[in-house]
Amino acid sequence: MSRCHYSFIVGFFLVFLSPFAFASEIAGGRIDLTASTIGYLCLAVFVLAYVLVIAEEPLGLSKSKPVLLAAGVIWILIAIYYAIHGYDSIVEDALRHNLLEYSELLLFLLVAMTYISSLEERKMFDWLRVWLVSRGLGYRQLFWVTGVLAFFISPIADNLTTALVMCAVILAVGGENKQFTSLACINIVVAANAGGAFSPFGDITTLMVWQKGLVQFTQFLDLFLPSVVNYIIPAFIMSFFVPTEKPVLAEGDGNVEMKRGAKRIVVLFLATIVTAILCHTLLHLPPVFGMMTGLAYLQFFGYFLKKTLPKSLERKRKNYKDNPVKLQSLNHIVPFNIFSHIQRAEWDTLMFFYGVVMCVGGLGFLGYLGLASEVMYNQWNPLYANIAVGVLSAIVDNIPVMFAVLSMNPDMVLGQWLLVTLTAGVGGSLLSIGSAAGVALMGQAHGKYTFFSHLKWAPVIALGYIASILCHLWINGNLF
Repeated sequence: MSRCHYSFIVGFFLVFLSPFAFASEIAGGRIDLTASTIGYLCLAVFVLAYVLVIAEEPLGLSKSKPVLLAAGVIWILIAIYYAIHGYDSIVEDALRHNLLEYSELLLFLLVAMTYISSLEERKMFDWLRVWLVSRGLGYRQLFWVTGVLAFFISPIADNLTTALVMCAVILAVGGENKQFTSLACINIVVAANAGGAFSPFGDITTLMVWQKGLVQFTQFLDLFLPSVVNYIIPAFIMSFFVPTEKPVLAEGDGNVEMKRGAKRIVVLFLATIVTAILCHTLLHLPPVFGMMTGLAYLQFFGYFLKKTLPKSLERKRKNYKDNPVKLQSLNHIVPFNIFSHIQRAEWDTLMFFYGVVMCVGGLGFLGYLGLASEVMYNQWNPLYANIAVGVLSAIVDNIPVMFAVLSMNPDMVLGQWLLVTLTAGVGGSLLSIGSAAGVALMGQAHGKYTFFSHLKWAPVIALGYIASILCHLWINGNLF
């Protein structure tokens, strides 16, 4: 490239990216670009990307694509501007900081997803579905059973996985009964989000708060009763509109058996969670360190399953010698391979988190999060700001909202941090697009659970949202 062309390009960026920026104050090496062309451009790129994320289902465009591109564009524009003004290293340090935050989140979730994938392959969740269906429960009973199970499973298995498993049960027993399926799916979304709010493992937002060290593991339990209130109120009202008849069992249900090692993998998963908790609480190590150690538990157990598979098959062939169908099925058994489960992780979701973390980090670097923090947490009462965070999470999704709050890092007492954790977690239940669980179920129960079927019950869900906040302010008043 000639020197003339180079000078033209540099001159172009100086003119296009610099308006208003030359008058900005430099604090800590960073330039306030909130009122500059580059700031407005980056903000527009993020908004456009998130509009595409919201329109994921009708467009058929996976949610990771727009935010990945937006993250790249935002940081490239920032890097060009700072390079022109001679502050290259500042951008590099900020970018590495955001990458470190994402890497901890990535590895943590990757271990959890690997365990969940292993349990799915061992048919643990299929067995649970068949066990529930074979109980002969009515629609109203199944409404409550699936909701309560979603509430108590999501603190361990995360709200997205829990919602998908419970939705499989609903679809298996609901058949063409759209009224039951729709109400049961809404109930599952509310229950999974509420259950995930009082555990670091229940939602990405609670995980981020815990990894930041703002709330200790046992302190999340202070949100248990508010979470119960958030679920029970809308569930109680909706239950009166659930049909009372019993579903007809599908042919073939009852033939599912868990594969060898399924129960032991559950124990190892719990041991992994305990390891992460102890490493963080007692040794002050990042939780991801304990999770990666727990991955080794599963790797060694997978080695054990692989080495003992021949003896296991030989024993089963003797037991199944009078059952040709089961004997034939043994020919399709393959050794347990942990890396195949790592491959089956929700990579679109993991890449989406990368895009969100980097986009929000870029906007924070430009100064927008500081501006928002000044308005919300200095000009407003933090109580109202944290309630607004929950309402906003119903529209924008709670992950970028919570990451933005954590990046602002407002000076708040424990009660307020628990409040924003609660509102960001359960606020996504107000709309079907407000949480990963709701978006996933719209795809899984396509045509039966929709945006508008959920919207119809938004006032009822809002009652639970308000009541859970009041419950938190009442029982945890000493934390404020």
